[in-house]
Amino acid sequence: MNKASTRWAMFFANIGHTMTHLMMLLYPTVVLTLGPVFALSYGELMWLSVPGLVLYGLAALPAGWLGDRWSAERMMVLFFAGSGLAAIATGLAGSPAGIALGLGLVGFFGSIYHPVGTAWLVRHAQNRGRMLGWNGIFGSLGVGAGPFVAASLASVYGWRAAFIVPGLFCLVLAAALALLLRGGGMVPVTADVRPRPEPDSADVRRAFMLLSVTMLCAGIVFQALTNVLPKLFEQRLPALTHGGLVGTGGLVSLVFIASAGFQMMGGLLADRFPMKWIYLACWAVQMPVLFAAMRLFELPLLAASFVCFAMIAAATPTENALLAHYTPARWRATAFGAKFLLSLGVSALGVPLVAVVYDRSGDFLWLFAVLSMLAAVIVATAVLLPRERAATAVIGAAAE
Repeated sequence: MNKASTRWAMFFANIGHTMTHLMMLLYPTVVLTLGPVFALSYGELMWLSVPGLVLYGLAALPAGWLGDRWSAERMMVLFFAGSGLAAIATGLAGSPAGIALGLGLVGFFGSIYHPVGTAWLVRHAQNRGRMLGWNGIFGSLGVGAGPFVAASLASVYGWRAAFIVPGLFCLVLAAALALLLRGGGMVPVTADVRPRPEPDSADVRRAFMLLSVTMLCAGIVFQALTNVLPKLFEQRLPALTHGGLVGTGGLVSLVFIASAGFQMMGGLLADRFPMKWIYLACWAVQMPVLFAAMRLFELPLLAASFVCFAMIAAATPTENALLAHYTPARWRATAFGAKFLLSLGVSALGVPLVAVVYDRSGDFLWLFAVLSMLAAVIVATAVLLPRERAATAVIGAAAE
């Protein structure tokens, strides 16, 4: 095993996770500045992001298939380069249609990361749960940094800079990865550096069917919450945000970043205990919190938002470890592509849900009622997942 190559793979897999979430979460904050620019309502402007959000998930399956059949490393170069150019195009757009097209391309190229980057990381990992936990933290940093980066750049340099500057950074990463591959500093790996015993085929089928339900519901909750938070905080936290864009974006980033450490907690637990019960517990905690958030304001709402994202963060590496456990290595990127087709593509329905609920009611009360019911569906479905104690115990013992 080439340790230097593995370290580079971990670096680009982790920074890629940061950038894919950062790029996808620039617009929910930038949109707060675009009403006067294009004379459109918040709901109308939010619809412009739907094509990109749908493509972010729908294109994940073919991206994962290409990652398995062509080259994960080259697909990652394409991810960085395409995302960078798409963000720059969005920043240069002169109309709502141009913004929708640019965001669509951001979602299309961004779709490469999760199926390809996650499978690439798992292939190099000695301890899956721990590495998925670290990777999740980097993803959470992107989720957290997105609103703050967007608010800061838009406030100082204008909304276009909020897309152009991150886009240029992605192009730098694409060039660096391409040069490493060309110069032999990174060697492609086609098999797991630490193989695991494969589970029973009946358990594989059962787990994938049940996880398809939980991943779809979890994706809707995540998409809705991450996209609604800037507007929700602007509306319900006036004493904390002081009515400013930077204050709103800063509090959103605070929630995302403060919850990021729970990714590692979830990953470490997934290495040592039955993953099914960790996954179930994370969503069981969220049910009452989401329901209570229907009528919360100021500090109580801020605290509830933190709990929700902390539990999402803890559940994510566990969910990925479950999927990796029940998927043969040769199909892993394709399986993750199917996951993100559901959790990021079909679940993009969460964004129109936000727009429709707000334009019709002027508030998000019923949105949280729906999200709490989806959390209940996840819990009820996760109970039926197969037991994986024996396999997990072997992995956990090796991790110590």
